[in-house]
Amino acid sequence: MPDDIIRPVLMPGQLLARGVGRHLRGHDFVSVEELIPAPGLRVDVMALGPKGEIWVVECKSSRADFQSDHKWHGYLEWCDRFFWAVDNDFPTDLLPDDTGLIIADGYDAEIIRMGPEEKLPPARRKVMVQKFARHAAVRAQAARDPGHCPEQIY
Repeated sequence: MPDDIIRPVLMPGQLLARGVGRHLRGHDFVSVEELIPAPGLRVDVMALGPKGEIWVVECKSSRADFQSDHKWHGYLEWCDRFFWAVDNDFPTDLLPDDTGLIIADGYDAEIIRMGPEEKLPPARRKVMVQKFARHAAVRAQAARDPGHCPEQIY
């Protein structure tokens, strides 16, 4: 690798998100990070499946990170399935049994427990697919032309 390439240092939650994205790609899902489904909410990973299914994955790097998250219930109405992604050392008994579970690291992941399916109403699905597409397009444009394309989407 050339010496002039600068790689960003990823935080623990970002490493989990990277591993989750890699794993979901193997299931024919594409994903984006830090998508805002509604004001006051920002999901760590939103994945879009080949049949239009929408999954939300919240990445938790520690017990304190999980215990300080009071917004996750608000994500349920924006997806067909909800998952937690944690590393191998996370105390998974803290996580609600009626949610999905993914064990991840910076390189890959494994779905341990599928989140229950609660299909989105068609109108909400359309809104979320449009948000997903715009979010992905803005991120791609910002990567192609850094400094000339604001990444924030409302």
